[in-house]
Amino acid sequence: MTSRTLLPALLLTFVLPACHSTVSEAGPTPDRAISARVLGTDPGHVGNGSPLTPRKGDQLAAFAGGCFWGVEDVFRHVPGVVATAVGYTGGHTTYPSYEDVSSHTTGHAETVLVEFNPKAITYGQLLTVFLENHDPTTPDRQGPDEGSNYRSAIFTFNKEQAAEARAAKRNAQAELGRTVVTQITPIGRFWKAEEYHQQYDEKTGTHSCPLPKGLPHSGT
Repeated sequence: MTSRTLLPALLLTFVLPACHSTVSEAGPTPDRAISARVLGTDPGHVGNGSPLTPRKGDQLAAFAGGCFWGVEDVFRHVPGVVATAVGYTGGHTTYPSYEDVSSHTTGHAETVLVEFNPKAITYGQLLTVFLENHDPTTPDRQGPDEGSNYRSAIFTFNKEQAAEARAAKRNAQAELGRTVVTQITPIGRFWKAEEYHQQYDEKTGTHSCPLPKGLPHSGT
């Protein structure tokens, strides 16, 4: 599967929710609740600006695509992802708070850190999920959320990831026929967000994003 799969439907069908979305009173559905219990919440032994180290056999990825509540919820429903957390990276300040980042003065993006098992899902497949579950053509905006902290960005951990990300971006742009503005930069220090932001959709039962598009089909 490539990042080109299903991309034409992207701009018509998907808008990420605002981080101030109304909380659902219905609670999580059983399938979502089960998946939430088996996933970790400390990818790379994440801390507040500390070095990131995946568990043996795992790898790390980081994506920013609007409000990190919905982006994290998407990745927590991807088979092969073993842990996620939300936080801030890509900026110039240390120990940023949500209020700091929301002021659009820190340079940080709301980012999801993903730990995954490359034997179960590849980095290229994660790129497909990322590109198909947000609009990569809108600068500093996803749906109702505006500002540099909501920009589309891929933060890479090595040269191989950077090369794959650039190729996926080119493919997405060719398929969409529009300029893809997703930034691709090496990851810097990752600052874990406040606890109430972590796995927000699972905690609240909001789940305002659909199940992820772009997943590999069985047998491929």
